[in-house]
Amino acid sequence: MKTSDSPLPHSAAAERNAGPILAELRALLSARGHALEIASGTGQHAAHFAAALPGWTWQPSDVSDRLFGAIAGRADQAGVGNVLAPRRLDVLDAAWPSEGVPFQTPFDLVFCANLLHISPWATCAGLMHGAARHLAPGGWLLTYGPYLEDDVPTAPGNLAFDADLRARDPAWGIRRLADVAAEARHAGLTLRQRHALPANNLLLVFGRAD
Repeated sequence: MKTSDSPLPHSAAAERNAGPILAELRALLSARGHALEIASGTGQHAAHFAAALPGWTWQPSDVSDRLFGAIAGRADQAGVGNVLAPRRLDVLDAAWPSEGVPFQTPFDLVFCANLLHISPWATCAGLMHGAARHLAPGGWLLTYGPYLEDDVPTAPGNLAFDADLRARDPAWGIRRLADVAAEARHAGLTLRQRHALPANNLLLVFGRAD
């Protein structure tokens, strides 16, 4: 797809966290696989990870098609051919994606960054159950973002961020890791790994329950 010469939408957070997330992906993933990204946004993660993991096919998605041009543009800029056309996907829908032909091939990875704290709590259950439906045997669900942990002091920056989120929308807010893990268990998934990343964020790795 030929894209415009105008600047593409840019996320400073995605720019900062792509490297640390990629390091964990390299340690976790095999050389080849099929990934679904939830809430792809500007497409920076899709382009970055697809370029660094050429054996992986990357399926971007978002709840709206507003940034689909940006996602395609990022892939073009990166010169990668393993990023598929983005699909509209609302995790609350019973079928994924939300439009067109349902996904037929299981995913070895479902990746979701910075969604749970800027959406209603029901999004967490939707994500967990949808991932459980579409993960291949041995596949992983990875979620990235800030979390509240019962036995870990919350960084002042995250406390302020949480207050700001709730002021903007009472349905938003940083989620308790224990609550997220409980929703995962309800969907047949279990928390396998917890990785602390820069700026007080966590990368959580979920797999199917034994």
